[in-house]
Amino acid sequence: MPMLIRRLIAAALALLSCGAVLAAEIAVYKSPTCGCCSKWARHLEANGFSVKAYDVQNVNAYKDRHGVPVSLGACHTAVVEGYVIEGHVPAADIKRLLAERPKIKGLAVSGMPAGSPGMEGPHSEAYEVLSFDAAGDTTVFARH
Repeated sequence: MPMLIRRLIAAALALLSCGAVLAAEIAVYKSPTCGCCSKWARHLEANGFSVKAYDVQNVNAYKDRHGVPVSLGACHTAVVEGYVIEGHVPAADIKRLLAERPKIKGLAVSGMPAGSPGMEGPHSEAYEVLSFDAAGDTTVFARH
């Protein structure tokens, strides 16, 4: 048994030394009729996140509760490890957020840009992932 424990610890340390981010559980609050929100949740699952999707009648109540600025609003709101994720933020950006742990409120992709996760189709447009703080101030976190 001690040998098994040592091997497990060694494996865990090897993962951490490679910079691997273990999958986090993310709660997604979305309208029951929104197909792109469900696609985004599947994108997260495909990228290692454990998703708990909640169909709610008033998504805006969750935006208000978690301090999402009105100007950054999108179709769904999520929470992961104390951060708010608004809209179609790519899983890679969420993983970066969790690895770096900046002192921000969360990340947002306002609107529903074509080509973002959950909004795939024949056309794509450039979009930005913005970080925002409790005062609602934003900075560009990533460009896609």
